[in-house]
Amino acid sequence: MTELSVGQLYSNEELFRSLKVSNAGGIRVCCPKGRMERAAIMTSLPGLHGTGENPYYDRLEADILTYTAAGKVGEQTLSGVNQRLLEQRASRYPIHGFILTASRRDKVVGPKRWRYLGLLEYLRHYPDTQLDKDGKVRRVWLFEFSIRDEVQLVPISFDAAIWQAMTPTLSSAREADEESVHEFASDLNVSPEEVERVRSQLLAMEPRRFEVFLKEFLVHSGFKDVCVTRFSGDGGVDVNARVSGNAWILENSLVQVQAKRWLHSVGRKEVAELRGSLQPFAHGAVVTTSHFTKAAIYEAGENGKNPVVLVDGFKLSSAIIKQRFGGIKV
Repeated sequence: MTELSVGQLYSNEELFRSLKVSNAGGIRVCCPKGRMERAAIMTSLPGLHGTGENPYYDRLEADILTYTAAGKVGEQTLSGVNQRLLEQRASRYPIHGFILTASRRDKVVGPKRWRYLGLLEYLRHYPDTQLDKDGKVRRVWLFEFSIRDEVQLVPISFDAAIWQAMTPTLSSAREADEESVHEFASDLNVSPEEVERVRSQLLAMEPRRFEVFLKEFLVHSGFKDVCVTRFSGDGGVDVNARVSGNAWILENSLVQVQAKRWLHSVGRKEVAELRGSLQPFAHGAVVTTSHFTKAAIYEAGENGKNPVVLVDGFKLSSAIIKQRFGGIKV
């Protein structure tokens, strides 16, 4: 095999022989004499493995792959193959992305079950918390990659040259230098295990189901006239609600919510989009299952602009637990 085609299926043997990487593991590198030549990132569709075999929360959303670093047991560190991913900008080496489309236990499917996503561009990394295979909270590292599939057919012997031509300057337009901010719930009445268990259920929802869930939770929390807007995926308002008499000084105020069932970070662009979609005098809120970048936080509270409330996945999960909302298993 001499080339890779975006969307095509390949066998594990084809990949490790052609790319000259290892035949197992999620991060596979070709590093002759200590010099990075290329890497392959292997992820899978949700539900193909049990948490004992694959406790990672990888997610493919639009053109962003959020990938959990290597290390199934215990606290993860930025060493070994994890450290190699951080070297892409300096070394300018290509990273190929593949997603497993069928379990190895599925005997009906042949050996070609790895779909080629394209070349991957490192954007950022940040710490997160996830449940391991035993249901215990641990610290992990998440990597965000942009899927660069504008070159549909990649000759393997020229992948480095193609990558360097595609990325003369790496991702300033994508705000790749933004640091993701993660503030874990510190409420002593809510355990980290409970929070992460709830957040993992939220992450498993389809985006439309997450919007409906937020509507139900807002009703449970005392809001009135709550409705989900037409599903269009345009980044605008997803849920409208009005403040009830319990918050008497703001009674009948309109709250417009943007719902982001994401694992990758919510940035400045999404906050600005919501502010531009708000009705006059409405209050805006972005509610996500993930985190916000520093630029998003700055944009939400910038002087001279209408403030936007930001609720990350940990604050949302903590609120669900404290209010004992029956719409999800705590």
